[in-house]
Amino acid sequence: MSFNDDEPIIPPSNSGPRPTPIVPGRVQLVSKNNNMAPLEENTQKVLLELTGGDSTSDRSGLDLVAVLDVSGSMQGEKIDKMKTAMKFVVKKLSSIDRLSIVTFMDTATRICPLRQVTDASQPELLGLIDALNPGGNTNITDGLQTGLKVLADRNLSSGRVVGVMLMSDGQQNRGGNAADVKIGNAPVYTFGFGADYDPTVLNAVARNSMGGTFSVVNDVDKLSMAFSQCLAGLLTVVVQDLTVTVTPVEDESTIQKVAAGNYPQTQDAGSVTVAFGDLYSKEVRKLIVDLLLPAIDTERGADILEVTYAYKTAGKLFDAPPATVTVRRSGSSFPADDPPVDVVKEEARLQTATMIKQARTMADGKKLGDALDKLVEAQNALGDVPVADPYDDPLLDALRKELQELQKLMKSPAVYEQQGRPYAMSSETSHDRQRFAARGDMEKNRLFATPRMDKYLEQAKKFDEDPAAPLPPADVDEKEEVAANPLAPLAGPITFYIQAAVQALQAIEKLINNGAKAV
Repeated sequence: MSFNDDEPIIPPSNSGPRPTPIVPGRVQLVSKNNNMAPLEENTQKVLLELTGGDSTSDRSGLDLVAVLDVSGSMQGEKIDKMKTAMKFVVKKLSSIDRLSIVTFMDTATRICPLRQVTDASQPELLGLIDALNPGGNTNITDGLQTGLKVLADRNLSSGRVVGVMLMSDGQQNRGGNAADVKIGNAPVYTFGFGADYDPTVLNAVARNSMGGTFSVVNDVDKLSMAFSQCLAGLLTVVVQDLTVTVTPVEDESTIQKVAAGNYPQTQDAGSVTVAFGDLYSKEVRKLIVDLLLPAIDTERGADILEVTYAYKTAGKLFDAPPATVTVRRSGSSFPADDPPVDVVKEEARLQTATMIKQARTMADGKKLGDALDKLVEAQNALGDVPVADPYDDPLLDALRKELQELQKLMKSPAVYEQQGRPYAMSSETSHDRQRFAARGDMEKNRLFATPRMDKYLEQAKKFDEDPAAPLPPADVDEKEEVAANPLAPLAGPITFYIQAAVQALQAIEKLINNGAKAV
């Protein structure tokens, strides 16, 4: 069966024209490294930070597929909470967005094609949600494959943001193993609901996708909040297909390693390219490049790394001009430079994530005592991070709270099996993706959360209390943000052009200096 019956996007008669997307300046690149390096052979670390721009007023429309478990275990309160969470999603989408609903029990059913969310279609979508009834077994594989096919068969796909939100409360007992499904480039965000789902399968599905995360929702009252965080990201995608390429400078440096989570990396003649996929507004991607600098004889400035990045927006490809990382090679006697504090903190985060994975492996091997010792070791290591005050740093404090919460979930085998393992898996994937995933106390654990996620968290809490109360759609949120910061749509492009001008002047200065030396 072909699912090529997706609805076209027809602008509402009372809507004005959408802003024309501004292509440059939607991502800001910052590099952080030591300014000085010795003449002898040495290693240097360069931290690159790419941040999504402020404005989403010209965002691309979203094609969202909700894949929902309606098996027999969803009876009662669970199905009611799921309906409420889905109603929040429907009411937040606007007329440039489309939604398809897929359910699964013994087999999967596409409840509706990708439908444009308008004043006319919204009540119909809410009615479809109200009519959902649980029963039967749990075929996650068929649900996932059907959801992916809805996206693959679209007639309208150019420039569209895509996402699959897959929720399940049980063990797969029909169909194949969903962890083996080939997903492609679509991000799949999975949600373990209640206490009886299989975290290994749901986490694997998310990790098999580009940028997906696995959220843990043990408290059935928190599903709307969890959905809201995922939706806040999908409704604020500022660029798609983001890639970053780092290239060593001939005779000046060699790339030893690039740390960028589990995002795909490719190598070509010494260069390394990392594919990050979609980037949300104010979301940050960090990568650490380890460089080996050769011994040289004379003091001079040296270009040690070239950085380029590219992305798509509204279907248009943008290649940023190269940025160059430089150091001063000096023979002067100076103490060995520690990496900049931001590099140290990012390495501490990566080490913490590694130790969480090690602790989970120990706990899975029935060595809870060793797992707890590993988490305590990780927590103590945060106190040794060389920053001004390691106990008053937002990032280190968030990592510390994460470790403390995980320790509580490893106190006994029963607690670990039901809550600790899912939490650890969600944490690992969140760190690897540098993207928020709901787990534990999501109101306190805000690592990687964006401003829109914070806003939607509060809206979801109020919506759960009164689902009949008015809820502003995403375009109203966008207008409020522009009103609060009218220069946001221009800030990124202006910064980009200023940086490009500075780089051009630096290149001219370098040519002049090299010419003078030659004379």
